Amino acid sequence: MVMSRPVLACSVRGCGLPLERHDAHVTCPSGHAFDVARRGYINLLQPQDRRSPAAGDSREAVNARARLLAAGIGRTVLDAFVHRAVSLDFEPDATVIDIGSGTGDALAEMASQRPISGLGIDLSTAAAEHAARRFPHLTWAVANADRRLPLVDGGVALILSLHARRNAPECARVLAPGGYLLIATPAHDDLVELRESVMGERHQRERADALLGEHEPFFTLMERSTVRERRPLEREALLDLLRSTYRGGRSSEATRVAALQQLDVTLASDFFLFQRRTLPVPTDLKQQ
Repeated sequence: MVMSRPVLACSVRGCGLPLERHDAHVTCPSGHAFDVARRGYINLLQPQDRRSPAAGDSREAVNARARLLAAGIGRTVLDAFVHRAVSLDFEPDATVIDIGSGTGDALAEMASQRPISGLGIDLSTAAAEHAARRFPHLTWAVANADRRLPLVDGGVALILSLHARRNAPECARVLAPGGYLLIATPAHDDLVELRESVMGERHQRERADALLGEHEPFFTLMERSTVRERRPLEREALLDLLRSTYRGGRSSEATRVAALQQLDVTLASDFFLFQRRTLPVPTDLKQQ
């Protein structure tokens, strides 16, 4: 687990200096040090960045997503996402960051197709452990990407965000001018049949307008597309979808969850490819 260039930055408030690897820990010039866990990831999460003692996805949710991908469920979206990322124009061994990296499959698949310096960031320790165990040749860190990215300014060629939350000003800060931000969000009809079966509604949520508004001050939208498939799923796969998306956990929905057997389910994601504008990021919009 070695980054080809210093890109990680100290997450201690008011510091932000580059981090360098020294055996089983990373340090900044001010002397702040972070251990590399035995599982191979770096925990940069600060106490003020935790919403709960067990921040981020649970181990159950991470394992559910891994089982789904192993069965090929969601693979169409992931493969299309990686294909678009690989085709972008940037230098060999450039730094690629996956925000909300989860199981690590997207970043690892990209690294298998093109030489990159890859770093996955997730709020969940369980996710970082899972990714580091399976893909030790890449770098994995625990941090809260919703607040401040633990990265130096302008050192990243591409940011990936596959069904993850992201902070638009922070993405702009760490990207080099002209760098890319590739986002996938659940489409309006993603899992609509499962949502109707469990929650009794076919509410279709449109996320695009809000997303475009958040990124407009910093980025130019280059492309927008949708990837969609519909496939029959058995009970165990349906339960893993619920585990991985936090749906069906309420007691009021227990009867409907118990009745799930087989269902044709739509899996759909909207893709947005942004390019970082060459103008400096407004200082009043940077995260402090």
